[in-house]
Amino acid sequence: MTDRLTAELLARHDRPGPRYTSYPTALEFDSSYGAAEQRAQLERLSTTPDPVALYVHLPFCQSRCSFCACHVVVTSSETLPARYLDAVATEIATVAEILGEGRRFVQLHWGGGTPTFHPPDVLAGFHATILRHFAPDPGAEMAVEVDPRVTTTEHLAALATLGFNRLSVGVQDVDGNVQDLIGRNQSIEQTERLLADARQVGFGSINLDLVYGLPGQTVESFRRTLDVVVGLRPERLAVYSFAYVPWMRPHQRRIPEEALPHRDVKFELLSELVATLTAAGYLHIGMDHFALASDELAQAARSRTLGRNFMGYTTIRDTDVVAFGTSAISEVGGVHAQNHRRLADYLLTATNGELPTERGLVPTSDDVIRRHVITELMCNAVVNLTEVSVRFGVDSAEYFASELEQLTAPDGLVAEGLATVSETEVAATDLGRLFVRRLAMAFDRYLARPSDTPRFSRTI
Repeated sequence: MTDRLTAELLARHDRPGPRYTSYPTALEFDSSYGAAEQRAQLERLSTTPDPVALYVHLPFCQSRCSFCACHVVVTSSETLPARYLDAVATEIATVAEILGEGRRFVQLHWGGGTPTFHPPDVLAGFHATILRHFAPDPGAEMAVEVDPRVTTTEHLAALATLGFNRLSVGVQDVDGNVQDLIGRNQSIEQTERLLADARQVGFGSINLDLVYGLPGQTVESFRRTLDVVVGLRPERLAVYSFAYVPWMRPHQRRIPEEALPHRDVKFELLSELVATLTAAGYLHIGMDHFALASDELAQAARSRTLGRNFMGYTTIRDTDVVAFGTSAISEVGGVHAQNHRRLADYLLTATNGELPTERGLVPTSDDVIRRHVITELMCNAVVNLTEVSVRFGVDSAEYFASELEQLTAPDGLVAEGLATVSETEVAATDLGRLFVRRLAMAFDRYLARPSDTPRFSRTI
């Protein structure tokens, strides 16, 4: 596959586009959807017996990495982190009162920020608060994001005791020069020690996060990073294209654009990672994830049952997501709701026992159809048009006539060898999986709207 991955091909299809953790994307959310609307949506959910997925945003970090585009809070306050956890605990109680105490969950994810910013005993007490209101299903997936620079053996032992069974470990790059440029100095020994300790206490599924396209990266330095992480043999790898969005994250302005790898070098980095990981026995899953063949994500990908939500790729499909904490995004009954992004606003509303909903989106019928198509492409690289017609009561060939014409045009993705189109399905080719965002973009009606400012990071 990599022998057909040319710089010219990549250049033709490298353009700004969504990552499609949701459709419509968060850029379409607005304040006409607020706390009252979210309460009504949760009340509707309370009438069903189905288990939910829970996401908790723990935003604190000891320092801000210059590359990071996540919603993080850096503070020297000794009291603010405790106040925040108290506010989240109140929000959890408020939501549980609406949903009914003891609601079951099949997935729990602590994201950040750095959840292990908090001491082990504090995390244990916070988790006890969650379990007072929600009950894990047997075999529930419980994941937490950790930073090897601050995560201790005591942290890992406590998390394992609490029932967490998946770790997502930030690495990004092992090269010292790259780490200096992104403000994240993390030794190989720190990462190796964390993984060894995690295995010792019983974590059987570990994901490592890498980023390509960072300042200072070269093909040689990135090859060394890949060799190191392959040697650690994590079950999963998430290898993201650096989302350089200084208009959204002003701290990224500390990275001068000229320090970023030239486009052709970035393309070589992509080719290197695909070749190295596939040769090491990892399967390309979804957009930017790789998993060992024995991993359940790989198994779901093979059976075309992979799912995707704001927590990433998952084997748990069509489950309502209830999210807590500042900036956290819920998806209940297909409706998106985002909590206050400004920390002070979140603390005020959540502490007062109010739903801290800042904005959201109720999808149109067209949104629902397109969300299904885009999700299937992003997760399984194929969408069955016949199934779409039956499910939504439309003629897919007619409904998506312009999109299919675009894909099959002389300069379209089909002619480029990146997609196939038949009467029954649209699919990415093996090579086209690397361009699945571009394929999904063909079905995104919001991209046609003009904008005076940049909206998305580049797709490659």
